[in-house]
Amino acid sequence: MKIVTVEPLGISTVQFEKLQKEFNAQGHEFVFFADRNENPDELARRIGNADIVVISNIKLSAETMSRCHNLKMLSVAFTGLDHIDLDYCKSHNITVMNASGYSTVAVSELAIGLMLDVYRKISHFDSQIRNGSTRANYLGIELGGKTVGVVGTGAIGTQTIKLLRAFGCNVLAYSRTERKNVVELGAKYVTLDELMKNSDIVTLHVPLNKETHHLIGREQLALMKPSAVLINTARGNVVDIDALAEMLKQGKIAGAGIDVYETEPPLPQTHPLCDAPNCVMVPHIGYATREAFDIRADIVMDNIRKWIG
Repeated sequence: MKIVTVEPLGISTVQFEKLQKEFNAQGHEFVFFADRNENPDELARRIGNADIVVISNIKLSAETMSRCHNLKMLSVAFTGLDHIDLDYCKSHNITVMNASGYSTVAVSELAIGLMLDVYRKISHFDSQIRNGSTRANYLGIELGGKTVGVVGTGAIGTQTIKLLRAFGCNVLAYSRTERKNVVELGAKYVTLDELMKNSDIVTLHVPLNKETHHLIGREQLALMKPSAVLINTARGNVVDIDALAEMLKQGKIAGAGIDVYETEPPLPQTHPLCDAPNCVMVPHIGYATREAFDIRADIVMDNIRKWIG
């Protein structure tokens, strides 16, 4: 079979050569592209007559896949699959396997980091001190003792709860499925409305699908305390970003930490969050750590090995 990795995925040349040797020894062809290119025509060219394709979060449409007649399996180097046309894959018997679990620690740690940044204005004061300013009598806020609402208690949400409990936070949880291990960590399951009303911080850890699109809309944001903060390291469209920007500008909620958007960065300068006050924005870095990328490469290749059998 022909295996094509359409982008580098953080795999070193040494790793690539090792993988190529392994798959070649089994009679397979292993092709590796060392740059990322999201152009649909270039993607179709790279995939070509491949049987198995490795891709991360590049959009892969039905139109692109329809030009790749040998495609039988996608090993997706990402947790979410909302960028893949799964209906097309299902109708054409293309197996899709994700890299679930590779970034659990990475994303949960960033969520905590964004909370601390919003509460202590770390990013803000970095630029201030470089410009000769002082704290100007600013008093930060401590994370310990706060009530944090965790929306989604899968692997990342659960890991975030563990970190929050270590900081001494009270945790409310909302999820489609209530988990015994989450309750044992000291979290209390409540309705989404109760969570939004009673949390000092709301942090989102759900996948994007039809049920979660704008799960946190204008109505839900309006329930938050004026002193509350929203953290999103899940998917951009889980939140109504226009409504969030309005709430921040009107002072109806106190701050936000955002890693994900409606589209992948770069964002236009006219993006509604760019001029929103007390909003820490980072360019979708939650999953991107050296450790997570190493784990991801292992999962992606193991998925291929299992599928080949």
